[in-house]
Amino acid sequence: MLGGGGLVAANVYASATEDGGADPARTLSTPAGTIDCPDVGSELTDVPDGAREDVAKELALLDQQIAEAYQRLQESAQAIQQDAGFADSAIMTPLKDKRAATIERIAIAVDRVGDRPEGLDSLASCTLRAADNGTGEDGDGGDQEQGGDNQDGADQGNQQPGNGDQQGNGGQAGNGPVAADFVDIKSVQPNVAGAAQQKGASRGTFATSCGVNENGLFNSDNVIVAPGVSNGAHHFHDYIGNQSNDAFASDEDLANAETSCVDQGDKSTYYWPVIRLQNGSQEKDANSPGGGIEGNAGEIVTPKEVTLDFVGNPRSKVTEMPRLLRIITGDAKAFVNGTANANASWSCTGFEDRQLKDKYPLCPQGSDVVRTFKFQSCWDGQNIDSANHRTHVAFAAADGSCANGFKAIPQLVQRIVYDVDAPSLQDGGKTTPLFAVDSFPEQLHKPVTDHGDFINVFSEDLMSEMVDCINEGRKCGAGAGDGEEPGGEEPTEEPTEEPTQAPTTPPGGNDDPGDDNPKPGDGGDKPTDAPATEDPATDEPATQEPTGKPATEKPATEKPVTDEPATEPAEEDGKPTLSSTVAPKADGTPTANENANGQGQGDDGAGSGSTPAQTQPAAGGDDSGAGSGTEPQAVGNGDLAETGTSLWPAAAGAVLLMAGFLLLMRTRRRAE
Repeated sequence: MLGGGGLVAANVYASATEDGGADPARTLSTPAGTIDCPDVGSELTDVPDGAREDVAKELALLDQQIAEAYQRLQESAQAIQQDAGFADSAIMTPLKDKRAATIERIAIAVDRVGDRPEGLDSLASCTLRAADNGTGEDGDGGDQEQGGDNQDGADQGNQQPGNGDQQGNGGQAGNGPVAADFVDIKSVQPNVAGAAQQKGASRGTFATSCGVNENGLFNSDNVIVAPGVSNGAHHFHDYIGNQSNDAFASDEDLANAETSCVDQGDKSTYYWPVIRLQNGSQEKDANSPGGGIEGNAGEIVTPKEVTLDFVGNPRSKVTEMPRLLRIITGDAKAFVNGTANANASWSCTGFEDRQLKDKYPLCPQGSDVVRTFKFQSCWDGQNIDSANHRTHVAFAAADGSCANGFKAIPQLVQRIVYDVDAPSLQDGGKTTPLFAVDSFPEQLHKPVTDHGDFINVFSEDLMSEMVDCINEGRKCGAGAGDGEEPGGEEPTEEPTEEPTQAPTTPPGGNDDPGDDNPKPGDGGDKPTDAPATEDPATDEPATQEPTGKPATEKPATEKPVTDEPATEPAEEDGKPTLSSTVAPKADGTPTANENANGQGQGDDGAGSGSTPAQTQPAAGGDDSGAGSGTEPQAVGNGDLAETGTSLWPAAAGAVLLMAGFLLLMRTRRRAE
C-alpha cells in the first residue's frame, strides 16, 4: 500500500516529460509536483522572548529539511517511475522523522521558559502534491488574521494562457515557472477599488528615495524570520536602504549602517525576492545556497524604478512607527500554505487598475511589469515583532479602522518596476525568456509567493516629520515632487484622470492601483506632462538605445544636462542622489554577491534623478529608439520658436550697428 505520497508521485512522474527534445538547461522532464508541509512557524503565535532565538533556528532547519527533500525528489524521477513506493520510503518518511525531532526541540525550547505548545506533533507529516495553478486553493484559510483581500488584485486561476498545458515544473532549474503562471494583462478586468476618504482622514504622502539596488547588495538571508542563520530565506533578496542587512545584523548594526536613501535620516531596510530571467545565464550564485543549487537560476534583473511611499489612513490620523518595527507582507510559502496571507500584486504600467495576485502579467510592448506591496498599517502599540512576525501588525478594515485597539501607522506602499518583455509561452520561453521571483525551492516560483520585508530605522526626527506631513495632508520627502531635496514639500493633489500613454488603452481610466491616496504609481498610468521637462524620466532609455538620434536633435551644449547625473554616483560623496530612482536595464544588472561596485550602475542608471511618478515615459521610451532618442533632448529649454524669440534682439542690434557704421563712413567721405 502506498503511503503519504507514493501514489501521487507515481501519477506525477508518469507524465512529467515534454514531447520533443529540449535544451538541457530548459528541460521540463523534472518532477511535476512539490512537497507540501504544514507551516510550523505560522502556528507559533506566542513564543517567550527567551526562546525565540532557539525557535527561529529550528524553524530555519525545518525549511532546510524541506529544501533538501525537494532536491532529492527532483533527482529521483527515474527511481520513482520504477518504484512508486520509493518517494515514500526514501524521501517522505525520513523527512517526517527529521521534522518530528525538530518540532520536539521547538516544544522543549518554549517549555523551558513558558508553556509547552500543544498540537505541534501533528505538523510533522508532509505530502506530495501535483503542481496546480498556484492559487493555493487547498489551504486557503479565510479565517486567518491577514486575509489576502487586503492587497488589491484577485486570484486569476481561471484566466490561463491558451497553452497552459506545459508539463513538468518548467523553468531553467526545473522548478518553475510554467506557462500557466502567466496571463495577458489585457484579458484581466479592472479590479481595483479604493477606500472612501472620511472626514478625519490623514491624506498626506511621505516619499523616500533609496535607489534600485544599483550597489548590487544581495543575500539569501532573512534577518527578521531567521536571525543568525545563513541562507535562511533559501532565495536571494534585493536590498535597498540599509547597507548592513544580513542574517547576523544586530539592531545596533542597522542603526549605525550606511544607507542608500537620499535622506540619510532613513536607514530603514527594504528587501524583496529578486526577479530572474530564465535565459540560461549563470549568475555568481549559480553554485551557492539560495541560488542555482536551490532552483533559483537565471539572470537577476535590476529594477527599473522603485518608489517607497508612506500614506495615511482613510478615516483617522496616524501615529509614529516605533523604531526597529519589523513588518512582512505577503507569504513566501503561499503556494502550499494557501492565499490567506498572500498580499503582493502584479500588473503592468498603464494597466494598474488591474492587479493580479497569483499570476505573472504579460505586458504589451512599451509597458513594464510592476510589483506592488502594501504593508500592514495597524500596530498593536507595544511590540516591534511577534513570534510569527504577523500578529503585532494588521491590515486596516475596508473603512480604514484598526481592530483590537491597534493604532493606525503610516502605510508603506512599495512599487517596483521592471523592464522585461512578455515571455514567449508557445515555446516555453526559448525565444523570449520566462521571468519569475526567487522562492523556496518547493514553492515553484509561483507569483503568489511574492513578499516584501521592512524594518523601520528612520531617525526620530524624520519619523516625526513623516507623521506631521501625512496628518496635515501634504506631499513631502526626498522622493516626492520633482526631485526636490530632503524636507521639500508641496501640497497634495488628487491624481489626474488623463488618458494613459500605454500602447493599449486600459478600461475605466482608473489610474490608482488600489490606494485612494496620491502615490507614485499613478504617474505610470497617465501622461507625465510636467516631467517632460525633466531628464530623469528619459535618461535611462536613452542610454539603452544609443541610436545616434540624440546627437542630431539639439545643440551639444544640452547633452551634459542629461548625462550629468551619470557622473554622480553615491560613492563620490558617500551620499546617494535622487538619480538612483531609475535603474539600468537588465543587461546592466549586477550579479549576485557583487559588492558596491555595482556593475553597470554608472552609465545607464545614474542619469535619472527621477521622481517616483515617471514610470510611463520611461516605458514608452523603451518601445522604440525614437522615443528614447528624442525625449532626452527635449530636456533643453525652448524649441525653434523660442530660440528665435531669444535671438531677434541681438539681430536687430547688429543691423543698427551696421547702419551706423555706413553712416559714419559716408560722413567722413563728405568731410574729405
